Amino acid sequence: MEENIFEAIAKKYDSTERIELANIISHKVREELVQAKDKTLIDYGSGTGLIGLQIASSVKTALFVDSSKNMVEIINNKIAANKLQNTLTFVADFTKETLDIKADIILVSLVLLHIPDTKNILEKFYETLHTDGKLIIIDFDKNPNVYHPKVHSGFATDELEELLTSVGFKSTSIQPFHHGEKIFMKQDATLFIAVSKK
Repeated sequence: MEENIFEAIAKKYDSTERIELANIISHKVREELVQAKDKTLIDYGSGTGLIGLQIASSVKTALFVDSSKNMVEIINNKIAANKLQNTLTFVADFTKETLDIKADIILVSLVLLHIPDTKNILEKFYETLHTDGKLIIIDFDKNPNVYHPKVHSGFATDELEELLTSVGFKSTSIQPFHHGEKIFMKQDATLFIAVSKK
């Protein structure tokens, strides 16, 4: 089995740069959770919880799902340290399995670019959402300066919207919200938020 790169970097993952970017993203996501106090949210590919832990208080229950045991262990330590009551954690990889859980909202922040088969994972998210559920994707605009054999070079938003529609989502709105220096594989890049309704 191929070693999960995120297992190796888990303990060093919370760098100053990542924390700063997570704060910007959390602020944007919170705008989408204004009326979510009674909702269940899955933070898929949650990493060390840099974003999910900041928004957990906006929802009834926050479920953190990551394929890396080490990442989830760090989240568990943070949950214990902050005495958070409305959180659950799972080690799972939706590209290989699905958990027997449903959610009102799924957040996928800077995760899609690491998943080779975009359509397949979007289908899994669609199945996991309740009717009228919401998928929130945060990712990078397509960037011709980025090349890596295991990472998408961002996403063309019109193509992503088409893909979301083909999977079954009724509506999608996509907007850029942050441009930063050297934030994507040491390249300047723009972040977008895509919100899709099931």
